[in-house]
Amino acid sequence: MKITKLVVILFVGIFVLTSCEDGKKNAEKEKERIEREEAERAAELEEEEERMEWEANSIAAKTMEEDSLSSLASAMQNAELSQTFTEEKGPYTVFAPTNAAFEKVDQATLDTLMSDSHRQELGDVLKYHVVEDEITAEELSERIDEGNGEYTLTTLSGAELTAMKSGDDILLKDENGNTARITRTNIEASNGVIHQIDGVVMRKS
Repeated sequence: MKITKLVVILFVGIFVLTSCEDGKKNAEKEKERIEREEAERAAELEEEEERMEWEANSIAAKTMEEDSLSSLASAMQNAELSQTFTEEKGPYTVFAPTNAAFEKVDQATLDTLMSDSHRQELGDVLKYHVVEDEITAEELSERIDEGNGEYTLTTLSGAELTAMKSGDDILLKDENGNTARITRTNIEASNGVIHQIDGVVMRKS
């Protein structure tokens, strides 16, 4: 009888210990699961914050912030390029015509470009002001010097711009021979750099 009781007690003890161990393991697994989920949520939140900060400092956002570039910002929206220059990493160099530059364009031509039916043509004009590379004013100046006074830029439209100097100024010559002067340099964005220019350049039609 005593042996039977001892055996029963032994089995009960083993069962209790096993149950405790299982409970402890389950609690540890649950803790690990919670910690893993919290870490994943924290990583997602950090990624979302970084994305929002990136977009808030994008080329499109910087353009919208500048009062002198409101015409360009409107043109980008009309051409459905705002999202591109908000989300795409690039990097890009944008030669951004100021409001005064747009005012130099014939009003009839400007009205036509800004109409919905000419959205693609407007997009081509805007892409002619963009290079898929981040080039500061200092780097552009050096490239002009290295090129014996000229440096050719291939734009997103596939057409070319020629950068040159006139005294301390950097000029951009379009395919029609017209020039625009860089008036403000090195506006930094998360996906590139913006240089303001005093004219709208046009590729040869």
